[in-house]
Amino acid sequence: MKGTRDRLWVRWRPTLLVLCQAGPCRVKLLSLFCIVSVVILAISRAASIMGWRHHLDSPQLPSRHQYTVLINTWRRNDLLKKSVAHYTQCNGVNAIRVVWSEPEPPSNSLHLELVQSVEASNLHNNNRHNHKISFQFDTHETDDLNNRFKPLNGLHTDAIFSIDDDVVVPCALLEFSFGIWLSAPDSMVGFVPRMHWVQSMKHAVEQEKYTYGGWWSVWWMGSYSMILSKAAFIHHKYFELYTHQMPASIHQYVREARNCEDIAMSFLVANATSAPPLWVKGRLFEIGSTGISSLQGHSEHRTQCVNHFVSVYGYMPLVASHVKVVDAQHQWLW
Repeated sequence: MKGTRDRLWVRWRPTLLVLCQAGPCRVKLLSLFCIVSVVILAISRAASIMGWRHHLDSPQLPSRHQYTVLINTWRRNDLLKKSVAHYTQCNGVNAIRVVWSEPEPPSNSLHLELVQSVEASNLHNNNRHNHKISFQFDTHETDDLNNRFKPLNGLHTDAIFSIDDDVVVPCALLEFSFGIWLSAPDSMVGFVPRMHWVQSMKHAVEQEKYTYGGWWSVWWMGSYSMILSKAAFIHHKYFELYTHQMPASIHQYVREARNCEDIAMSFLVANATSAPPLWVKGRLFEIGSTGISSLQGHSEHRTQCVNHFVSVYGYMPLVASHVKVVDAQHQWLW
């Protein structure tokens, strides 16, 4: 150290002598010290701003820019495992929650396997994700389709991506649709559109009748008024409204019919916003085919739901739209 100090003294001695000769030596030394200090401080601040301090942990993404994946499942553990494993690969996922309404709680082996799957993905994607995905079962004592929209305790995101266990949305498409939802967070944004059609015109004193239109009617006419919750982004506030403020008769109807909870949510959002949902075009992958929609008379039952809900609300809140959101970067033809 002494040799180093001697060399520094020899290096700076001519400068110091000039400063002392030009004026009071103490004032000059103090000025030089201040200049050097300012330069060092500026360099250190610049290094921090430019991200040169690699030893610092990367900040986590704000929860507003993440979403919770809420998987609705029913006695299809193999599909559930595939679904959970897939969504751990998507960048914007903050948490994965599973709605469990079966008579018996999830087995310890199933819970452990899913937790290990999520933890393994967190470890593998540590360099790609700026956060760790959490996993949780939301168990319910009763078998009730209304459970799908029960408010979630410990939620850290505004956005909830509601998805069935037999539907897989590619991560790139999921991230694109989440960006669309961020631009319209009060809307339902998703991939499965449906439509209501006027079945018959009645006099003013009578209620109009409607028909539930499936995918083919949407494809043929280019109109839709509902986005099904089997694959849709929904603001968490609508879960509170569905559970605590929606008419109890609708809860009862859904519970007894074992159908139409997704139509009920579409009615609720439309009634709150007076606006249509947003349909995002994209290819989904269905890995199962034993859901409610495969049962005979499904469309007729859905038509009955629509008309019952209209009678409860006293009017038709659903708003039709022709808008389809497309990622132009991945389309050959517009």
